Amino acid sequence: MGPLRPEDLYRLEAEPPELDRPVLLHRLEGFMDAGSAGRLVRDHILETLEHRVVASFELDDLIDYRARRPMMSFDGDHWESYDKPELLLHLVHDTVGQPFLLLDGPEPDRSWDRFTAAVQSLIERFDVRLSVTVHGIPMGVPHTRPIGLTAHGTRPELLSWPKSPFGKVQVPGSAAALLELRLGEAGRDALGFAVHVPHYLAQSAYPAAAVTALETVINATGLAIPGDALREAAAETDKEIASQVEGSDEVQKVVSALEQQYDAFAGASERDSLLAEDADMPTAEELAAQFEQFLAEQEGDS
Repeated sequence: MGPLRPEDLYRLEAEPPELDRPVLLHRLEGFMDAGSAGRLVRDHILETLEHRVVASFELDDLIDYRARRPMMSFDGDHWESYDKPELLLHLVHDTVGQPFLLLDGPEPDRSWDRFTAAVQSLIERFDVRLSVTVHGIPMGVPHTRPIGLTAHGTRPELLSWPKSPFGKVQVPGSAAALLELRLGEAGRDALGFAVHVPHYLAQSAYPAAAVTALETVINATGLAIPGDALREAAAETDKEIASQVEGSDEVQKVVSALEQQYDAFAGASERDSLLAEDADMPTAEELAAQFEQFLAEQEGDS
């Protein structure tokens, strides 16, 4: 038996739809997602819009089950159920009936080249015009200022967002990043957005970051996706954060220091970074530790 083809990694539904150059949104669980920005957008789309599965991946060749053991339910004297991991391609319709695709599930642990080739074959099968991914990254910015983002894509002409604060850097890879790289090499359009989440909120769900992520996706794709539920969740979370900050002089100093740093450099066109070079500022680790300690104390008092 010869090596598996990329197309052997997934199974199409009996009658896959014929689509007119749709958008593909993809979100793989496992890579960095500060504030759960990407997950919240995924959840919002699937909870809000009509959808169905059009393809499913065979994960036995892609997932290390011992590294991320699926949950199973035990009832008294027998195993009752198994929470099987799923990597699915959904067909979704926006509020005006426009179809698009959403690829969602765990990031593969292995066979990235074959996996990205498999996704490329689906992109070719459905003649996808634009692939988009979004996630959150922790940044030394305050929650009291506008949420920024870093945009990247396979062609400069696709990018209409502010210049990235990063230069040329090396970072740990991801399957989503490799997919974008391969799509660019194949001459296909792809975009990615990393939403800047205050690092002291990175471990918690931060709906405000998801609102920015969703609005950016809408602007990039033209899809009609309602965002009221996310905005309401963001407003409630912002109130809780403000209340917690007001209750601690120490945390107020942390946020004030970040505000001063942000304001000092955010508007300077000659700067490529929001980080001060010479300012006597606490480190990100120190700021995060102070804020996390405060939040832990609040939870202990509740």
